[in-house]
Amino acid sequence: MNQPPAPTSDPPASAGAGPGPEGGNPLAQRDERWQIRVRGLHKTFGPQHVLRGIDLDIERGRTNIIIGGSGQGKSVLMKHLMGLLKPDAGQIWVDGVDVVPFNASDMGKLRRKFGMVFQYAALFDSMNVVENIAFPLIERYKLSRAEIMERVRDLLKRLDLANVDGIEKKIPPELSGGQRKRVGLARALIDRPEILLYDEPTTGLDPVATKNVDEMIRQTADDFGVTSVVISHDMASTFRIGDRISMLHQGKIVVTGTPQEVLASRHPALREFVETSGLVAPENGGAEA
Repeated sequence: MNQPPAPTSDPPASAGAGPGPEGGNPLAQRDERWQIRVRGLHKTFGPQHVLRGIDLDIERGRTNIIIGGSGQGKSVLMKHLMGLLKPDAGQIWVDGVDVVPFNASDMGKLRRKFGMVFQYAALFDSMNVVENIAFPLIERYKLSRAEIMERVRDLLKRLDLANVDGIEKKIPPELSGGQRKRVGLARALIDRPEILLYDEPTTGLDPVATKNVDEMIRQTADDFGVTSVVISHDMASTFRIGDRISMLHQGKIVVTGTPQEVLASRHPALREFVETSGLVAPENGGAEA
């Protein structure tokens, strides 16, 4: 399965809420399986053609992982999903709506569906934990302090931070790497998004901390019912938490499927990627090492 089965992944005409507004296009309607659907996405920066016709489906309520080497365009693709970049060509359907033509106002509303967990948490060092988590609410809404604190403390409890002594008043330099990741996740969740984007969440962590972050991602998906999109080059994490894995190579999605389907793929770039990681042994044709 070296090419993603884009045509067969589309729902039958009878699925969903009926014909969409664009000539019966099955993408132009809310689909219960796929929350984000990307078709024919191209992006260039000067002479560099980064995305070369991306076709990608993001499964609703599941953990979707996008893997690929450095410089393959993973972060560029993620910025398109959030509307931070406009493609040169192609479509991005979110819940049955092509968001590429959106103006700035509509895109701002769309982004409220998304929460972003940055690679190094990207917390404000001058703010304590409560202020960091509450920041999106303070910026967007006129809520009372009591309402904000109720939401913050609920997330601290649900993300296993409430039992850390003095956690509310700690500033980021006083937190461990794992605690910073959880505070960053709490900030991403505070506005109750439907979709969470993770940018290389295990970068710079030791194996134990990596496993803890993996468990946090899985638990968050289960507890909050969010759709998770994880950019990663960590193969152990990918196959530990991924429900659906897609590989980006030379500007295209070259392999996509369940972890078992991806491991069975014979695509040369994918084989090199997983074998070099040590996840599979080359000599036994792809069986787990």
